Amino acid sequence: MSEQRKQRWGVAHIFASYNNVIVHITDISGEETIALATGGQMVKSDRLESSPSAAMAAARKVAELARDKGVTGIHIKIKAPGGHNGPMNAGPGAQAAIRTLGRSGMRIGRIDDVTPVPHGGCRPKGGRRGRRV
Repeated sequence: MSEQRKQRWGVAHIFASYNNVIVHITDISGEETIALATGGQMVKSDRLESSPSAAMAAARKVAELARDKGVTGIHIKIKAPGGHNGPMNAGPGAQAAIRTLGRSGMRIGRIDDVTPVPHGGCRPKGGRRGRRV
């Protein structure tokens, strides 16, 4: 009879804008940081911070640090800038980061979108008749 390894779960918070990618792994409560890396730490030029290759490198680094600390499975929370004037869809690095976390041997539990959604809030720009193109 083979002994079963105990699963230890964490939460991977991926913030992917069009300017940068932040991959942050916490414990299941979200209080304690286990590992953190950004696209800006992986590349030299500013324009490449949000690229899929920078996101892959950041996710690979974070997965390695988390595995060293005993985390075997992760739930993923993807966040785009959102709000009342940010884009509601995640940047180009989000898909690459998820794929890399899966390939690095982590068990993926669930994937959620936690982009902030405005309800009411500020008046949108563009005037009374909206933006005229």
